[in-house]
Amino acid sequence: MSAPQTGPGRLRHGPGPRGLRRFTAPPGPREEHCELCSAPLAGTRHRHLADVEKRVLACACEPCAQLLDRSGSTRGRFRTVPGRCLRDPGHSIDEQAWERLGIPVGVAFFFRNSALDRLVALYPSPAGATESELDPQSWQSVLDATELAGLLVPDVEALLLRRHEGHVECYLVPIDICYELVGRMRLRWQGFDGGAEARADLDAFFADVRARARDPRGSRP
Repeated sequence: MSAPQTGPGRLRHGPGPRGLRRFTAPPGPREEHCELCSAPLAGTRHRHLADVEKRVLACACEPCAQLLDRSGSTRGRFRTVPGRCLRDPGHSIDEQAWERLGIPVGVAFFFRNSALDRLVALYPSPAGATESELDPQSWQSVLDATELAGLLVPDVEALLLRRHEGHVECYLVPIDICYELVGRMRLRWQGFDGGAEARADLDAFFADVRARARDPRGSRP
């Protein structure tokens, strides 16, 4: 924005420091609201819903999320994203299986989209979440290689894989943390391989997933 002029080459000063801050101070954080009841969401952490019609995540307050939880409905527009995180140390997805997937980075997540009635495979990239066009045989080999695939709840949970240091890690996670990872990688990605900052953030993310992950036996969404 150019300063207002009072004549050729002359500047008129604004109304003091407070007026200047209107234009130079960064905007405050946007207040988020529940997308069901419009209640303001306090803090940075809140529940999420999968909007199966628009294929996006929606923010939710705790009462609305609990209401959907109690209903146990698998119909309608919204599904509550659960919080469970499971591990499968005994899976049989090896590096050869990963190569057959043809995914160009070391992280991918898979979830079943009920609207499309098929598995969707995505991976983080500088452009955001990028879909991988897998042939049915390739993704079926992933599903057959881990018991977690049979536990996935469509639209709200994902199979998260990481190829790292000669082996593949396999987790069942809430779908919202997968998109959180995509956002973090997009923010920090530099150069061809992501750069040191992105790799460090990826290590921290998976350290948190490992700490949260539990044995699948007896687990419920």
